[in-house]
Amino acid sequence: MLISLSALALAAPLAAQEAVPDPKDWPAVTEAAKGQTVYWHAWAGWNSTNDYIAWVGEQVSERYGITIEHVKLKDTADAVSRVIAEKSAGKDAGGAVDLIWINGENFAAMKEQGLLFGPWAEDLPNWQYIDPEENPAAVSDFTVPTDGLESPWSQSQVVFYYDTARVDAPPRSMPALGEWLRENPGRFAYPQPPDFLGTTFLKQALQELAPDPSVLEQPVTEETYASATAPLWAWLDDLTPNLWRGGEAYPQTGPRLIQLMNDGEIDLALSFNPNEASNAIANFELPDTVRSYVLDGGTISNISFVAIPYNASAKAGAMVVANFLMSPEAQAKKADPAVWGSGTVLSMDRLSPEDRARFDAIERGVATLAPDELGATIPQPPPSWMTRLEEDWIARYGVGQ
Repeated sequence: MLISLSALALAAPLAAQEAVPDPKDWPAVTEAAKGQTVYWHAWAGWNSTNDYIAWVGEQVSERYGITIEHVKLKDTADAVSRVIAEKSAGKDAGGAVDLIWINGENFAAMKEQGLLFGPWAEDLPNWQYIDPEENPAAVSDFTVPTDGLESPWSQSQVVFYYDTARVDAPPRSMPALGEWLRENPGRFAYPQPPDFLGTTFLKQALQELAPDPSVLEQPVTEETYASATAPLWAWLDDLTPNLWRGGEAYPQTGPRLIQLMNDGEIDLALSFNPNEASNAIANFELPDTVRSYVLDGGTISNISFVAIPYNASAKAGAMVVANFLMSPEAQAKKADPAVWGSGTVLSMDRLSPEDRARFDAIERGVATLAPDELGATIPQPPPSWMTRLEEDWIARYGVGQ
């Protein structure tokens, strides 16, 4: 059954009306998707993610006749800017972006500006494996309700990793990290914001150092920002001279941290993938003496999503890809540390015994924490906090700007 875009794309401009398959009529969606090319704009900073996206492309090609073109991004904002430019030019159909790996402030901006197709995500067949009560982050992106405009596909949590050959007892709090660096100057680094991992490090520190962390549950205001961040800037003023290269230079990405540790330049780093250290060890990118850990007070966790722009050329194909990404098969493949090791968004209680066995059979890497060792999770604050933190960090500490 076909219905107009006005029924499905509530967030889209009326000028973009066109007939698209209703995701409730899945056979119609898969039929319309045959032969489509989905231009998936996705961050390409890790080989493991790129290889996984290539595998997804092989699977949807064989099963559904869909071609995926991975448009490799350094920054998700580049894809958002492309859609904004098309809207400004009046290109309300036939857009160049069909699917975006997205979350946080980029999703909030696209939702606010009416640049997203939908709602569609909660009508996908594999949504049955998502339990929003068990995992509220599946329907709330950095506190912004998803409203069916994006589909969850990966869960991440901050972990730290260190080389046990050089560090006996790593710091387990942000104040302890500052003390450790005074005794071990130059042996820790974090990526330069606005790199996502670098900004997440700032938010992790803010959650621990803010006098009243509850203010981080609401959008930023001038009053709450000043009081919450004052201890953070004081801590960073003390920390920065003791960073790698004295804070005069910063790694540009998370993968660069792996190289620095492998080269013996740093002893301690962080990741948003609990399996990243194990993956790097398996690929001979880190020594097998590296281990992961979390901070005593918990670490930040969030879900990554895929969204479809309002003017996408291959909406049906994009929905099929998103649905496959939520399948137990694809989720188990992604959770395997030998492949990627990213966390699943699925509820184990909603899986069949056969599908649950896929996850039970996964072997954790030598540096991967068991689920019960990951400790408490801390939600991401609203996107407005990220924007302000990045702006202020660049003004205070930015290099090469």
